[in-house]
Amino acid sequence: MAWTRDEMAAIAARELRDGDYVNLGIGIPTLVANHIPDGVEVTLHSENGILGLGPFPYEGEEDADTINAGKQTVTINPGGSVFDSAASFAMIRGGHLDLALLGALQVGANGDLANWTVPGALVKGMGGAMDLVAGTRRIVVITDHVAKDRTPKIVERCTLPLTGAGVVDRVITDLAVLDVTADGLRLAETAPGVTAEEIRQKTGARVITAGGHAPRGR
Repeated sequence: MAWTRDEMAAIAARELRDGDYVNLGIGIPTLVANHIPDGVEVTLHSENGILGLGPFPYEGEEDADTINAGKQTVTINPGGSVFDSAASFAMIRGGHLDLALLGALQVGANGDLANWTVPGALVKGMGGAMDLVAGTRRIVVITDHVAKDRTPKIVERCTLPLTGAGVVDRVITDLAVLDVTADGLRLAETAPGVTAEEIRQKTGARVITAGGHAPRGR
């Protein structure tokens, strides 16, 4: 059974380490703010100019002027700060973020990431992802394992325009957790009832399982 988006966010929250400065990308990553483990103190960053993001507000308590980079209403923890996007990107480019949790259109087995455009689609711009993957110490992707047309989103080589080359460390999908290693994609965990063979069939790249071997057929 596939993990829900909320369950994926809870799994991603296990990546958080006490004292980390963390950027949450648009989409599923924003849900991580609601799953910070007890005893772990992190500072959440949004590239539109917030340091100290809190969980999403309760219904009826939203402030339309307090939003994240995805234009969702958010809260700010005590001691948080608000500033312009130039200062926010200076933090990113200066290497001050420990972890970025991002969405993806495609992830390559070599850690390449494509998450900003599909050829022919009209987009306003690339956003902050290119800066984040270049300036952040660890990149974890949270995405569905397959696209809406059932094609793999995790592939041998990305065919979409890249956000960054060789930047992804771990991929969390609705079916599995995969680590990007020098030997290829290593299966770290599967959703309940999901087999390594199913992961192999739904992944467009070789997957290494326990014991260091790819499932038969790859």
